[in-house]
Amino acid sequence: MYCLAIDIGASGGRHILGEIIYNEIKMTTIYRFDNSIKNTDGQLCWDMEYITEQVLKGIKACGEKGVIPDSIAIDTWGVDYVLLDENKKEVLPVVSYRDNRTTGIPEEIDGIISKEKLYLQNGIQRVNFNTLYQLYCDKLSGKMDKAEYFLMIPEYLTFKLTGVICNEYTAASTTGLLNVESRTWDENIIASLGLKRRIFGKIRMPRSLVGKFTDEVEKYVGFNTRVLFAPSHDTASAVEACALKGRGMYISSGTWSLVGILNRRPVLTPEAMNANFTNEGGVDNTYRFLKNIMGMWLFQNIRKNLDKKYSYDEMMNMAMKSNFKQTFDPNDARLVAPENMIEAVRECLGRPDLPLADVISSVYHSLANSYLKVVKEIERITGERIDSINIVGGGSKDVYLNSLTEKYTGKPVIAGPAEATAMGNLKSQFKQILGNAGL
Repeated sequence: MYCLAIDIGASGGRHILGEIIYNEIKMTTIYRFDNSIKNTDGQLCWDMEYITEQVLKGIKACGEKGVIPDSIAIDTWGVDYVLLDENKKEVLPVVSYRDNRTTGIPEEIDGIISKEKLYLQNGIQRVNFNTLYQLYCDKLSGKMDKAEYFLMIPEYLTFKLTGVICNEYTAASTTGLLNVESRTWDENIIASLGLKRRIFGKIRMPRSLVGKFTDEVEKYVGFNTRVLFAPSHDTASAVEACALKGRGMYISSGTWSLVGILNRRPVLTPEAMNANFTNEGGVDNTYRFLKNIMGMWLFQNIRKNLDKKYSYDEMMNMAMKSNFKQTFDPNDARLVAPENMIEAVRECLGRPDLPLADVISSVYHSLANSYLKVVKEIERITGERIDSINIVGGGSKDVYLNSLTEKYTGKPVIAGPAEATAMGNLKSQFKQILGNAGL
């Protein structure tokens, strides 16, 4: 039996085939593709036609290898979405969360719903790129007037495979439009913001069946199969793969570092709100109580600014030889989408002539220090002591950052799996098909 996980992030996507061998999931990468934000008429946007094309090519490649998966599921980043018109055609452009169109919008919405009331209703952290702020921009611009359907990115791609329009809980929980207690669309928030209620569809839970390929997709890829909702938000899938022991904390280390714990109840205290923690949806009625920290994005952009002259390992070795330990806030607004990340870091540090190795070293120490701050905040807010930290995702392969995290926090660090998002996606699919036996 095989399942196919399609895992898409801000910098690329991959199709990973999973097979259960001796009660363990063996993963094989079938297809990879690059992804990036495009500047479209002055806005930072996603090329959904390209991404959809790559999703289909990867599925076709799987069939061409003689493997027909028993199911397929897609996970992507959260927050971003696609609007469809009455003919189910895309209302373009599909703007990225890194675009600056939401500047000042949170403050405007404060005059409609206080941030305290909003947090009690949705439990979601306050960041400029939250979906509800983006949708409010669409309302102001008139873009929403054309919309009849709302789909998060993984839901949209699932629709392109199946023709079925519906929403998935873990992805929808990142919008700020769900009621944190009922796990359904919050009628009060939607009405207060003047958004069109009818565009928000039925919410399905992770591990649910969506449908099968449309005739058009079947003809292109050469086979048909079930399409499921895994945890559609990549962090929810990554957490599914974590080996959390006792009161373990996870760090899903990729473009973003998602740092937090799993809870059975949301934490909606003023302390949690003021520390900007979020209560996003997890599998099996759990909540991911976490904080977003700018992660590998910093290294990715530094390497890009250097025309990829150095590998990540070479950059790590440069940092290890540096004695520079001054830190900055990784979530500084100047680091969201700078023209030059090296110069932006220097600006944050107030050191315009800082050597490259010291810049990279500062990033390492700043990330480890930010993880320490989250540990302290979680322990203070929940009254519980963190036992260990499981770092998963691509960033878990960075042995220097792992060691600094252990040094700064004083907690034992467990590294891996590196392909946690795909592993969690596959694990959820196999559980849906086989039940919990053996996994």
